[in-house]
Amino acid sequence: MRLLILGGTAFLGRAVARAAVGRGHDVTCLARGTDAVAEGAHLVRADRDHEDALVPLREDLWDAVVDVTRQPGQARRAVRDLRARHWVLVSTGNVYARFDQPEQGEEAELLDALEGDVMADMSQYGPAKVACERAVSEGHDSWTIVRAGLIGGAGDTSGRSGYYPWRFAHPTGPDVLVPPDLTFPVALVDVEDLASWLVDCAERRTQGVFNATGPTTTLQDVLEASRTVTGSDAAARPVPAETLREAGVSAWMGPSSLPLWIDDPGWRWFATLDSTAARRAGLRTRPLAATLAAALDHENQRREPRATGLTDDEELALRRRLT
Repeated sequence: MRLLILGGTAFLGRAVARAAVGRGHDVTCLARGTDAVAEGAHLVRADRDHEDALVPLREDLWDAVVDVTRQPGQARRAVRDLRARHWVLVSTGNVYARFDQPEQGEEAELLDALEGDVMADMSQYGPAKVACERAVSEGHDSWTIVRAGLIGGAGDTSGRSGYYPWRFAHPTGPDVLVPPDLTFPVALVDVEDLASWLVDCAERRTQGVFNATGPTTTLQDVLEASRTVTGSDAAARPVPAETLREAGVSAWMGPSSLPLWIDDPGWRWFATLDSTAARRAGLRTRPLAATLAAALDHENQRREPRATGLTDDEELALRRRLT
């Protein structure tokens, strides 16, 4: 199969390229080239923000294209300018309008599509992905749209799947400070599992819209698995929500945060998706502990600043508030 990956040099795109090369496919990645492509893949350097970025590939016929873009203009131009027998778009669960119900299905209400070509900031991420979905479903006859949940494991630069394993491996005291609600629903899909299934969809020309994430579990389960993979003796110590607010500790992701938890009932089921259809179409997910172990390996090799969680100094300062 001749596979074109629009991207292919970062987290998920690189994993897709590795999986496809490993199956013997001819893989081309179109990207700026800031990072290297997976071994065995070919790189075409281009900036998709430019109107004519895809011109060098316009005469090629691809068996499949995999696109991870979040910019509607990039999605529209790709469908317009490229020839492919099948299209795979990686979308997101952020396209849904509400998150107050567990494991919503693909038929749930969506946000309104972003009208412009470029999202201004991450607050427009969901609407921008809705617009990308529309560009593919209206512009191509054969397509797979995959609404991915929280992706974790090896190479997770966001730090969301790696923070708790890393913190249990490197505690600042006898315990690890965690959010107050250990029953908060969590679901993770391993990047390698998702990438493998995306290649399956390209090979089989799987048609339709699919949610794709791991089984719904709880923050407590994530913390216990994190302790297990690290062999840590540290206990989890929940911190009251009021104390976190007073200390300026945010939820879910980002600097000075405690990830995988949101202190808002309207967002309680944000991480969960009904992935029944994807599993029927071949998605297989590994145990949570395996994903957390792979994320920990990445955290222990990290060179750049951690994007999510508390630094040692921040956790120590928060700990002082509890004494």
